[in-house]
Amino acid sequence: MSSEPKYKRVLLKLSGEALMGNGSYGIDPETAARVSREVKRAREIGAEVCIVVGGGNIFRGLKGAAEGLDRSTADYMGMLATVMNALALQNALEKVGVDTRVLSAIPMASVSEPYIRRRAIRHLEKGRVVIFAAGTGNPFFTTDTAAALRAAEMNCDALLKGTQVDGVYNADPKVDPTATRYDSLSYMDVLTQDLKVMDASAISLSRENNIPIVVFSIHAEDALVNVLQGKGVCTTVGEEQ
Repeated sequence: MSSEPKYKRVLLKLSGEALMGNGSYGIDPETAARVSREVKRAREIGAEVCIVVGGGNIFRGLKGAAEGLDRSTADYMGMLATVMNALALQNALEKVGVDTRVLSAIPMASVSEPYIRRRAIRHLEKGRVVIFAAGTGNPFFTTDTAAALRAAEMNCDALLKGTQVDGVYNADPKVDPTATRYDSLSYMDVLTQDLKVMDASAISLSRENNIPIVVFSIHAEDALVNVLQGKGVCTTVGEEQ
């Protein structure tokens, strides 16, 4: 595990569902601990890591809006769910000895620092893991878009999306056993084929800033370190070769 990482500074995007484990709701402490150990290994090989975590395991804004809530209100509730996940992940990281800071786009002085770009960069330079909470702080934007935005602001070398599957497929591999996994795709491939990697805003933002998106399974052992070293099973979305 001593080889230099291919990507020096990365943003890891985790869905809220990634923290559920085998449950159907909430945060599984063992899953949070396992993810934290993966992040610790990434730090040990020299990578600077910042994280954006979703809130779908607690509350999903679009679902709330569909059930009658005002969309802006539902999205703000979803942002609060991401803060809960960020605090849980911070606790798990610090239990394994990783110095961590939570920066929230919605100021919450009692539980987190406010998001200030220069402060976040300084935390990374000091070797801390930075968790960005509350999305962009605005309704109508997903945490995928927040991840692409923060990756650009932090001058990240890549945006790593830890998912439930080991890459991007042409169909849902959990439903269609004949689904084909892609090793690489261009940003335009994702947009024109409407592949469910991240939403269109996140893909466009990553394309404008030439930030590759690497999709991999967060549940595979040492998957994060392998991806950082340019190994492992994943799909890389980038410029047309």
